[in-house]
Amino acid sequence: MLWLKAFHIVFVVAWFAGLFYLPRLFVNHAMASEPAEVARLKLMEQKLYRFMTPLALLALVLGTWLWLGYGFSGGWMHAKLALVGLLIAYHLYCGHLVKVFAVDRNTRSHKFYRFFNEAPVLILTAVTILVVVKPF
Repeated sequence: MLWLKAFHIVFVVAWFAGLFYLPRLFVNHAMASEPAEVARLKLMEQKLYRFMTPLALLALVLGTWLWLGYGFSGGWMHAKLALVGLLIAYHLYCGHLVKVFAVDRNTRSHKFYRFFNEAPVLILTAVTILVVVKPF
């Protein structure tokens, strides 16, 4: 089970790296005006999303396996699973935004994406506290 936990952590970290970086690309894309820069950002967004989606799936599969193997329960786990659900929704919304940017249909400012970029940090902080401290 320790190998499983180690790889779960690795894939969660890799997934979060993508969740931190992709919205930052959206910030840059929302500010871009040069056609070459816009084309480069579209390519980067598409490649990053394609790369981070399997990482997310592996993190989720291994996390589920750990949950079933250890039988974790309690309020902290329910809260963590709710936050993981939000994280999945955030990931999927990022995929939607990749498509929006790909067809030049973005209507939001770089300021919106700067705030949007902070959501995974808040979720990661809350999940880490729940898993380590188990406050309830």
